[in-house]
Amino acid sequence: MQKLKRFGAFFGIFLILLTAMVYFFQERLIFLPTKLAQDYTYSFQADFDEIFLKTDDGANLNALHFHATDPKGVILYFHGNAGDLSRWGEIVLPFVELGYDVLVMDYRSYGKSTGKISEEALYQDAQLFYNYLNDTYKANDIIVYGRSLGASIATQLASKNQCQKLILETPFYSLLDAAKDRFSFLPLKQLLQYEMPSHKFIQGVESPIRIFHGTDDTVVSYASGKKLFDAIPNTDKKIYTIPNGSHNNLSDFEAYWNGIKMELE
Repeated sequence: MQKLKRFGAFFGIFLILLTAMVYFFQERLIFLPTKLAQDYTYSFQADFDEIFLKTDDGANLNALHFHATDPKGVILYFHGNAGDLSRWGEIVLPFVELGYDVLVMDYRSYGKSTGKISEEALYQDAQLFYNYLNDTYKANDIIVYGRSLGASIATQLASKNQCQKLILETPFYSLLDAAKDRFSFLPLKQLLQYEMPSHKFIQGVESPIRIFHGTDDTVVSYASGKKLFDAIPNTDKKIYTIPNGSHNNLSDFEAYWNGIKMELE
């Protein structure tokens, strides 16, 4: 009995510490940026421009604008929660090879980008880059693409603007829904300061919506992506289920590229 009491006390202290950690350090759990020196030189096997856009609150946001030969349109790409443009620039190159210009930005504190990150800032920054593209491209030539965390940002943006299509790779229903898979025993609804309610944003998207998700995703479950798909009121929607696909390897599957090529024709 004494051992059981000690275990209960230890477990209680553990839960308190874990709860405090999730609350006070949640940004470090959600956002995993890597930094680049401001004089870092990008190098890719494609034609591109490096750009910086200044926000109203003084942040300086870095992006890469890739150029295809005789482009079919442009993809505004919002990347996942880890890394920087030295990595994501390589990841988007296949879209350039498929005949699309691509603009991919680094979020605040990622790569060369500066500024304090917040949920509202992410949405405002996404709008800034949409406006930048809309000065050159017609709205119907802009495809908004979001991967993982970036899928929520992309969905919010598409709910406020016209675009040709919204493509989401490994999206979650909401950040709370994704967090429950790891910390279901914690009072997450009270702890999380970031909502990212993709299921609410998606109600306002009028463009066609396409979702790509792997069945073996252990970061954002297939169930979360499927629940988001089921919440779409838009009749022009489709989900591409990638059997055995996980969170970061959909590009290894022929089924993924067959679907992408079909959507980008």
